Amino acid sequence: MQPVQAPYPLTRFRRVRRTAAMRALTQETTLTAADLIWPVFLCDGTAQRQPVASMPGVERKSLDLVVEAAAEARDLGIPAICLFPYTDPSLKTPGCEEAWNPENLTNRAIRAIKTQVPDIAVMTDVALDPYNAHGHDGLVVDGIILNDETVEALVRMALAQAEAGADILGPSDMMDGRIGAMRAALEAAGHKDTAILSYAAKYASAFYGPFRDAVGASGALKGDKKTYQMNPANRDEALRLVARDLAEGADMVMVKPGMPYLDICARVKEAFGAPTFAYQVSGEYAMIKAAAQNGWLDGEKAMVESLMAFKRAGCDGILTYFAPAVAKALRHG
Repeated sequence: MQPVQAPYPLTRFRRVRRTAAMRALTQETTLTAADLIWPVFLCDGTAQRQPVASMPGVERKSLDLVVEAAAEARDLGIPAICLFPYTDPSLKTPGCEEAWNPENLTNRAIRAIKTQVPDIAVMTDVALDPYNAHGHDGLVVDGIILNDETVEALVRMALAQAEAGADILGPSDMMDGRIGAMRAALEAAGHKDTAILSYAAKYASAFYGPFRDAVGASGALKGDKKTYQMNPANRDEALRLVARDLAEGADMVMVKPGMPYLDICARVKEAFGAPTFAYQVSGEYAMIKAAAQNGWLDGEKAMVESLMAFKRAGCDGILTYFAPAVAKALRHG
């Protein structure tokens, strides 16, 4: 469709920018708390808060405080939180057995939240890196990240999380075939209503560093993740991956990281029309926070503008560490 408009001065674009009321009437994109998923880091213990140095304002929380965070999110109108565990190094093994332990940190947190804050959706991470002695998302043998054996392990992990009561599983591992395997296993086990939000287009990015600090994977990681995460130079591959995951039973898809890949977000939404999410990752968050702390930009305005960009690109929702702060800003704005 080609826009029809009269020549200047019959058309003056500044007419509809003249006042706040006029700008509100003609605003094309809206951002609300209902568009957000809040990623939260878990640690063991009680009444524990462990600041993440590379993510100002973010901390690991013990289970009792994570339940409080879930209630805070609900009260702010945030519909979901996503759990990421900091696993005791003594529990990390080459076989990653702790990943599907019914009593691991994530599964205990799921049960506690669903018992005490049942009306918030709980999303989980399905990947082996928090439990892996090698720091990788998959099982490693002789320096090779195994695909099919990893998928078998991820299925066990997914089933344990579904049994604990997770509403949304977030496979972030980027192994081939894992969505189909998980969906089949969930159906067979009676978890037909458990949703899958696939990290379908997850790039091998430099923006993940602070996250790896938060979950304790930085020191363990040997090598890089380029054999399973995407090449940042590729666009068409992202569409092929999304198409595959939707065909295998994903309910929603994700692009990760976010702001450096807004073009991918737009292409995915336009091509498939499926519920499309983006993850504003730890490095994106840290850059805005650091610049704000140094007085280089207005942190609150940059926060809202950055999230609005995801909605403008076509995203249905955003995973962001800013979730509670932006929910409060929108409520008071």
